[in-house]
Amino acid sequence: MKFDDQNLEEILLSRGYVKKEELKLYKDKAKTVGVSLVDYLLDENIISEDVIAEIVIEDILLRDKYVSKVDIKKAEEGSKKRHVSVLQYLLEEGFINNSMLGEAIAEWFGVNYADLGSNSPSQEQVLSIPEDIAKKYRSVVFKEEENTIFISTDNPKKEGILNELRNIFLPKNVVLVYSLAEDIDSAFIHYRKPLKTRFTEIIRTQKRVAPEIVEEIFDDALAYHTSDIHFEPQENEVIIRFRVDGILRESGRIPKRYYENILNRIKVQAHLRTDEHFSYQDGAIRYIKNDEVINLRISIVPTLDGEKVVVRLLAEYMHGFSLSDIGLSSENQELFLETAKKPSGMILVVGPTGAGKTTTLYSLLKVLNTPEVNITTIEDPVEYKIVGVNQIQVNPKTNLTFAKGLQVIIRQDPDIILVGEIREEETAEIAVNAALTGHLLLSTFHANDAATAIPRLLDMKVSPFNLASTLELIIAERLVQKICKNCKKEHVSDLEEVESYLSPGQSIKNFNFYKGEGCSECENTGYKGRTAIYEFIKITPEIHDLIIKNPTIREIWELAKKQGARSMFEDGIEKAKNGITTIEELLRVVPPPHSYK
Repeated sequence: MKFDDQNLEEILLSRGYVKKEELKLYKDKAKTVGVSLVDYLLDENIISEDVIAEIVIEDILLRDKYVSKVDIKKAEEGSKKRHVSVLQYLLEEGFINNSMLGEAIAEWFGVNYADLGSNSPSQEQVLSIPEDIAKKYRSVVFKEEENTIFISTDNPKKEGILNELRNIFLPKNVVLVYSLAEDIDSAFIHYRKPLKTRFTEIIRTQKRVAPEIVEEIFDDALAYHTSDIHFEPQENEVIIRFRVDGILRESGRIPKRYYENILNRIKVQAHLRTDEHFSYQDGAIRYIKNDEVINLRISIVPTLDGEKVVVRLLAEYMHGFSLSDIGLSSENQELFLETAKKPSGMILVVGPTGAGKTTTLYSLLKVLNTPEVNITTIEDPVEYKIVGVNQIQVNPKTNLTFAKGLQVIIRQDPDIILVGEIREEETAEIAVNAALTGHLLLSTFHANDAATAIPRLLDMKVSPFNLASTLELIIAERLVQKICKNCKKEHVSDLEEVESYLSPGQSIKNFNFYKGEGCSECENTGYKGRTAIYEFIKITPEIHDLIIKNPTIREIWELAKKQGARSMFEDGIEKAKNGITTIEELLRVVPPPHSYK
């Protein structure tokens, strides 16, 4: 492979892999034996293949103009602070996307790239390779032609892979292509038997029924990117439901006679009382799977048919977002970042529980988190640890409330403060005062839309003048399901009445919308994954003056709309036009804005 040796040398030196005098010696020896510097370093085990691979992949990204040298330099600095690789930093910060990374890695391996994320294999394709071989060689059928079958793997160099796969697909020619490891893992979900089948097999053995059932449920929840697991006791059985992409779906049923042991298993792991059955209990479990620690929040409440358990999964897939992929338009992303660069003021993200508010603020913190600033948060609970950020957990038992914690934080010389939620008058007042005294304050707030947030804060006895002087930006959001890419088809929508709710100049005429027909990849729902729809109100001088007059919701929205604000519904229409979601899903999540009262 053609490679820029000069670039390699610069990276080896700048990242401390070798010293200057060592590098000269290695170059001379490589020249003497007639090999490239890369090959010499690998052959002599001076540098690991993983290190060389990352450097070469960075070089490919540079050569293909996906990134610039300035981007790489920024990523080198940022990766050290965040304790991640340069490639991971480039990905998290939106310099590159998965497709760009996949293309570059494929070039490193010397094969073509297959985007399984956009072209998910069918269940039939996945199962055409026996499970033991597929998982040993990390292989999935990508596509077939008359005499050739293309097989995706995340390691085309693995010894024996070609011979093993050729034996399966004789007499066809086997061609290996590269796919990202996470996409290979997603395809492997087709090997999983239904929970009901596995429950039956576990019960038949009569050995470790409770532990094995609990483990199967947790493992399935992780495999299907579940946000919450519900254990719902009925008269004779217990229903297991998973919340996936915001929708609850039944996943299996357990005979009631096994539930007490299952319940005790969960209570013991969460350090809860096993002899308490008539009061609610909250706890947490650190669940380890494949060397990854997943935090599980446990909530148990008594019902007429027994104790109901809800498990919230705080897994990597629930928070691995950056501003570039949470659904912000380029215009809104620019406004968000521009406002966040101000040294003081307040940014509020509003919406109901489960609307993605915390994810949006965490995505912003990733950008703001540099060694030059002191960021401190007060949260209930602290859902994810962010390296470099001081995070405080609310603890009512020690009187560490949002209000008390915020008072303490102000004395800790912060530059940026994140308050998990403004719930009552005292927190609202302290938050506004913190923003008035030279701090950038970020918080979430329960309100139906951006305009409603202002009267609600004024009802909490916040001074209109102080609120107008500190508030910089209000963002309202909801989460909508995305159309499954695997079964996405063009769909002509007959919803012209929707136009009456749109801003002047916005139209749905002459647009071909899309919908998912349903497939094994999306469990026949037509949807897979979620994105957010947003509503931004920037506090302009005119809105500042209006807030001082204690305005109605309608007055705020009419002025904001005149200044270019778009409702969540209108943002959703744009996402439907772009084939991201459907009109039906949009109407399910947020009604058309007839008017503000």
